[in-house]
Amino acid sequence: MGEPQTIKVIVVDDQQVVREGLVALMSLLDDVEVVGSAANGAEALELVGRLDRLDVVLMDLNMPVMSGVEATKRITQDHPDVAVVVLTTYSDDESIAGALAAGARGYLTKEAGRGEIGSALRSVVAGQLTFGADVSRQVVSALFDSGGQVTPKAVPHKEGLPDGLTAREAEVLGLIAAGLSNGKIAAELFIGEATVKTHINNAFAKIGVRNRVEAVRYAVQHGLEREPRSR
Repeated sequence: MGEPQTIKVIVVDDQQVVREGLVALMSLLDDVEVVGSAANGAEALELVGRLDRLDVVLMDLNMPVMSGVEATKRITQDHPDVAVVVLTTYSDDESIAGALAAGARGYLTKEAGRGEIGSALRSVVAGQLTFGADVSRQVVSALFDSGGQVTPKAVPHKEGLPDGLTAREAEVLGLIAAGLSNGKIAAELFIGEATVKTHINNAFAKIGVRNRVEAVRYAVQHGLEREPRSR
């Protein structure tokens, strides 16, 4: 089996110090290669159009010339194989909804560290949606027509879990709803990350969901949410 393919990324941010800092930060990830950077959405579009191979655009939102939302919409329409992960200071409902409607596959705030950004890049390349811990609950709210008000179903802790879930699978779903990455779930439960992935695959198959956003919605609906010991 060959080596895993390097994730090729461009960084888009109008603030030069932030842009250069992100490029430097991404260079510390062994499986990520930054292949370019841009100061606004228009530059990002031009850069995406001339690169032979690109996996992810790490996109700011509020930029001059062309906003991150408009650039995201055009990139996802013209280059569907390229994933956009928003990295911004904004975590309000309007910004999140606008980015997702434009086709972003991930949304992080600039409080995210190197590990969280790296996990997000890997997730979107694998075809998943990904959200920072401080964004997940707002994403769940947007999925409900009732303004985000969800009445959890009463679910016993062990017996009577829905859809044949085991207690451990329910725990993992609850921690996904809390916004934890696979690595953080593994640390929280004192198990290996490969074991976490197995639980996720089994749980997703049982409850009939395809990605983490649907899993978060399911966990909230069924009262499986749990707070991690530490953030």
